[in-house]
Amino acid sequence: MQQDNLHGFSESKRLLSIAKMNNPSGHPMPELSFLAADQSSAGFLLQFQAMASTCELLIDLPESHWALAEQLALQAVRETWRIEFKFSRYRTGNWHDKVHQKRGHWQNLDEESARLIAFADQAWQLSDGLFDITSGILRKVWRFDGSDRLPEPEQVATLLPHIGRQKIQWSLPEDDGVNSKPAQLYLPEGMELDFGGVGKEYAVDRVLGLSLSLLQKAQPDVACSLLVNFGGDIACSGPRANGEPWKVGIEAPDREGKEAALLSLTGGALATSGDSQRYLLKEGKRYSHLLNPKTGWPIENAVRSITVAAPTCSQGGLISSLALLQGAGAENLLKQTGLKYWLLSA
Repeated sequence: MQQDNLHGFSESKRLLSIAKMNNPSGHPMPELSFLAADQSSAGFLLQFQAMASTCELLIDLPESHWALAEQLALQAVRETWRIEFKFSRYRTGNWHDKVHQKRGHWQNLDEESARLIAFADQAWQLSDGLFDITSGILRKVWRFDGSDRLPEPEQVATLLPHIGRQKIQWSLPEDDGVNSKPAQLYLPEGMELDFGGVGKEYAVDRVLGLSLSLLQKAQPDVACSLLVNFGGDIACSGPRANGEPWKVGIEAPDREGKEAALLSLTGGALATSGDSQRYLLKEGKRYSHLLNPKTGWPIENAVRSITVAAPTCSQGGLISSLALLQGAGAENLLKQTGLKYWLLSA
């Protein structure tokens, strides 16, 4: 453990050890700290890497509860790394890889995978086909690295026949009390599934839910508040233990690390969608990484960032993504939801 004390601020740190079998992507070991600027703002902070983001779990507990905080931290890391590996399109030997090895055949789905596909299917229907988990294949010709390199129209056109949620088939599980049938999927040859648009928000909700369950079983009488923050996608269990709200910043587009707004969160979740870090710029025109799966080209007039407050991070992520895909019509959709939102154009 490392301890510091500078100008009244104290910090204790522990590097956590995760077994290799629970770290299939080979991430650095996570770090758990106890931070105390003063008695009212003391608490534990877990930090680790996953899903191309810095992930955090804030645990509002006294320093005497190191063992409980470590339990919560280890569970959060293991679950996040499990979800990341299972649905990653960049790994081999995982669920995602095995599904794509069986293209052209009906295959059974586990309950978790079926739920995520059902959620993505709902988004596809609500967006009139603009949110499509089969559109990830467009990454083969689009590289949103801030340069001016656009793909040739012919390159994009060759991928369009392999995009379209309506081209894949899937069924929900069935159970009539006598016979049961698992959910099934038929993925045509040449097509891909991409869970990047739903995976991080799902992981946030899972970690918060599992953390609350662990608290209830291990220490039901201990007052503890939690906040999960995975790269700006956030969910909390309620206000802090002292009754004060969590303070959450919304990053300003094109000003990494700079806040455009500071919000007070006492419950529910915040999810942000935007293109501040991924775009192309050619002859003064900015091309957003938000691609229209029907054309293969970026959404026109997309706003830069949308943050939505919702009961769960998955719901907030869905609404913010659907709004971004509307281009200039983003705010019209947001107003119809009745949810609080923050829209940044520049």
